[in-house]
Amino acid sequence: QVHLVESGGGLVQPGGSLGLSCAASGNIHSNNRMAWYRQAPGKQRVLVAQITSGGIVYYGDFVRGRFTISQDTAKNTMYLQMNSLQPEDTAVYYCNILFPGGNVWGQGTQVTVSS
Repeated sequence: QVHLVESGGGLVQPGGSLGLSCAASGNIHSNNRMAWYRQAPGKQRVLVAQITSGGIVYYGDFVRGRFTISQDTAKNTMYLQMNSLQPEDTAVYYCNILFPGGNVWGQGTQVTVSS
């Protein structure tokens, strides 16, 4: 069984930066894709960024070069560095891992961008 724990959310002013972490534990398949999603109040959950176990990354269009996804495979941890945050980035951010036979979500961490 795989378990994900996010950390690093909080309150930040517009234009500020925040870093998120997602630690995976359990029986993690070597062929996997980890991702960050976000869900704002009243809106659908959307993909923010993803990274494969081979290091291939993809970003949602709204990221526009502001966010960077990375991973430390030795620590089974994924990161999301978010810069130039705006109020519209306010959401609960979820960590997700997809692998053969599994699709696991973290509990989510709140990111609030407000002055």
